Amino acid sequence: LAVGPVGGWSVVSGELAAWDPSFLDPLALGGGALLGLVGIGLGSPGNPHILVRYMSIDDERQLRFAAVTGTLANVLMGMGAIFIGLVGRAYFPEIGLLPAQDTENLYPLLARETLHPAVFGMVVASIFAAIMSTADSQLLVGASAVVRDLYEKGIRKGEEVPQRHLVILSRAVVVALVVAAVILGWAAEELVFWLVLFAWAGLGAAFGPPLILALYWRGTTRAGVIWGVLTGATVTIIWYLTPALKDRMYELIPAFILAGLVTVVVSRFTRPPADVDEVFEILRGADRPPQPPRAPEPGGDHLR
Repeated sequence: LAVGPVGGWSVVSGELAAWDPSFLDPLALGGGALLGLVGIGLGSPGNPHILVRYMSIDDERQLRFAAVTGTLANVLMGMGAIFIGLVGRAYFPEIGLLPAQDTENLYPLLARETLHPAVFGMVVASIFAAIMSTADSQLLVGASAVVRDLYEKGIRKGEEVPQRHLVILSRAVVVALVVAAVILGWAAEELVFWLVLFAWAGLGAAFGPPLILALYWRGTTRAGVIWGVLTGATVTIIWYLTPALKDRMYELIPAFILAGLVTVVVSRFTRPPADVDEVFEILRGADRPPQPPRAPEPGGDHLR
């Protein structure tokens, strides 16, 4: 919709090349930057606000469909964001043409310039819908971590805590998280984006590899998972705080790889749970379609 009015993609690419040829060069920022851009998807398996959607699915037989659909949607959104940036640069070559000189205003401004007002309203509504969809998941995960993991299972371990008390405390934590997020976003606007990328890398590298291995490899052990989590988190922090490393590659890539390797190595030298075969049989059964009940054999005591 945005490319058509300016004469097609050839016109857009021509304007971008005339302005700066590096806009169309995927290796302009180096191979490490390109690898980091592609590998940013590795953070998905380790982020709780994404995992909780699979964990709360009503029918486990729909997990494969949900995973494929979610992956395709993420690919389309990622490619769409890249092309919106390219087309937007052709529409507005100077950042001074954007409201408040803020590149985050490009998407709604481009929609306003190219779409019917009614469709533009739907685009703006979709932005807020996407924000709320992510925010509510993260707030619920954060409140659950504080109330269930820290308070109920830690501070009040072994005690019977009234459900009403937990609900009230959860709501209070949600409000506190919202207030803290608003203050942080207001006081450190430029820092928020980098904090999001850092948190995405830390969670993805710490929990992603052990989780994937635990689901698909029978040899994964408790010690392997613990060391994998520690490795992913530690490498992410060290890589992020080392300018020479941070400038070469997004910290998620090396941290994810090393966390997976450590999980495998430690698991090789430790013993898996005794019921691992039983657990994997349950997982396999959940992946199979339901089987019709078998008819009783002739002469068998099927009423017993």
